[in-house]
Amino acid sequence: MTHHLTKSEIKFINYQYLPGLTVKNASKYLEASGVRSARVRKKLNCFLDIQYGSALEQKLDVFPSPNKTSPVHIFIHGGYWRAKHVNKTIYSHIAGPLVGAGATVVLLDYALCPSVRISEIVKQIQDGVFWVHKNISKYNGNPKKLFLSGHSAGGHLAGMMMATDWSKYVNNTKALFCGFIFLSGLFDIEPHRHSSLQKDIRLTKKDTKNFSPMYLRPFSAAPSIVAVGGEESDLFHWQSLRFAAHLRFHGVKAHFVSTKDDNHFTITDRLGDSRSSLTKMFIRQMNLG
Repeated sequence: MTHHLTKSEIKFINYQYLPGLTVKNASKYLEASGVRSARVRKKLNCFLDIQYGSALEQKLDVFPSPNKTSPVHIFIHGGYWRAKHVNKTIYSHIAGPLVGAGATVVLLDYALCPSVRISEIVKQIQDGVFWVHKNISKYNGNPKKLFLSGHSAGGHLAGMMMATDWSKYVNNTKALFCGFIFLSGLFDIEPHRHSSLQKDIRLTKKDTKNFSPMYLRPFSAAPSIVAVGGEESDLFHWQSLRFAAHLRFHGVKAHFVSTKDDNHFTITDRLGDSRSSLTKMFIRQMNLG
């Protein structure tokens, strides 16, 4: 029997999962991040808006390491699969400390709901990862040393990459990555079928089964960090804690982190600071620290 949520239950889901309702001046965080990122793009050598797929939005930015055959870190931004104002240009600041440590950094954009379904977004990110594997050596990256992170909906997409059988793309390679970092991720997407996002993301019950990393067996056993801001909601904490347990159940070494005093936006702000403990985790995971 189908359970129809009450208005109060829907309100609770929205309150728990929509940071714009609970973080004061949320847009200011994104604006400040965009300003920092513009400075980084001016400072660092970078190749912008490289087309990696047939959709207009399938573009990526590459910030090459100064050293050949360097580890590669790929970052997937969030925005609840639909926010046009949240894109890769907001997060270029991440490249500063990572390139400084000796990594090549890639940031991906992708098409958004409601123009496409989440299933298509997952396919686009798979195409982007395959592009990186195939081409990153031109940018001083080592295709055998790929690391992946994602924030919010990007954390969901990173989880889907962990659950991808990469042998369909790369011969004899079921697991493509050497490490994962999930930031404030959405690993069970069933709740969003009942949220105010539904009119744009149009999730079906089948979608929530097929595209929830929480319930998919990971193909990769690469070490993982599952992080959430200490000031984020109970259900954001539940998503990360439960996903870390899911990974451990499947033999993945998963480290859970709750970053003190961070909200949904400051957890990515800190990645532009080489002194941040979270940034140091990114660098150590690539054996650069």
